[in-house]
This record gives sequence, C-alpha cells and structure tokens, in this order.
Amino acid sequence: MSLQLPPLVVMGVQGCGKSTVGAAVAQHLGLEFIDGDDLHSAANKEKMASGHPLTDADRHPWLSAIGQVMADKLEEGTTAVVACSSLKRSYRDLIRSFAPETRFIHLVGSRELIAARISGRDHEYMPPTLLDSQFQTLEPLGEDEAGLEVPVTDSPEQIAVRVESYLQEAAGSTGTEGSTHN
Repeated sequence: MSLQLPPLVVMGVQGCGKSTVGAAVAQHLGLEFIDGDDLHSAANKEKMASGHPLTDADRHPWLSAIGQVMADKLEEGTTAVVACSSLKRSYRDLIRSFAPETRFIHLVGSRELIAARISGRDHEYMPPTLLDSQFQTLEPLGEDEAGLEVPVTDSPEQIAVRVESYLQEAAGSTGTEGSTHN
C-alpha cells in the first residue's frame, strides 16, 4: 500500500485468532507484527496461568507498554500491527493516548465458537477457564471509535484484504471516521 498506514491493533477475546490474523495483516500490509502477549509482565502471566483474570490495575502497565511501543514506532516513521485483547473502551483509550491514530480490528465470534477453538489448545498462561471473564469484560467498538469488526470465521487472508480495503476507504474519507460493523 502506498498510503501512510496508522497503527493497528487486532483485538478480541482469547482464542479469536489475534496473533494469527495480526501476523497475516502485517505481512499483507508490509508492516511489523508485535504480539502484545510478549509485553505482559511475568506477574500478569503467572496470575492468568493460575486461572485468575487480570484486573484493570494489572492491565494498565501492559496497555501503557503497548501504547508506548506504538508511539515509538510512529516516532521512527513506521507503524506496526499489534495483537492485544483491548477488551474495554478504557483500554483502547489508554492505547490511543499514546498513539491517537490507532485503529482497532475487532475479531468477532460467538462464545461457543471461540470455546470450541480453545478447547484443544495449550496456551502458555491463558487457560480456557478465563474465556467467560473475557466475554464479560468485552466492550465492542463504539460508533465513534476508528475500527473494523470482522468475523473470526473469515480466513486470515480474507481479513487482511478487508483491512486493506477499510484503510483505503478511511484514507479517502473526509468526514468523521467511525466503526464499520460488518
């Protein structure tokens, strides 16, 4: 793509495919991919591994680290695609406080579909028992948030193409940019 790309966060509950889709989007757009899980503290990973959901206080330094990485990339003249659950509006607002241009790609799927996906996987620190707390915490993108909702049933390649189209459309728009709910 020839246009200047904004930072992107691929968001959603555990097991929705954030890392897989984020890597595909980054590759498709020629951007760096960063897995937000790599920025969690050891204490956060240990807490989740023991089956306890993180609190907002636990998440704050992690989300700040993600926002700072994105701001640093912008300062370097580049952008990145980051996989990060970004479940609450306040979490997304915190990331945007570092990098206001950030757009969120929300991977949407039913609880049953996501539960089926994670039933057979072995994640380093995110047990399937935390899925319900993730869905309870999830606040979908607001109409005033720049972002795109895509179904998890689409392939990573299909999602990457949709993200590219969304970015091209957003770059060409002259009005207020909000969510695109598809």
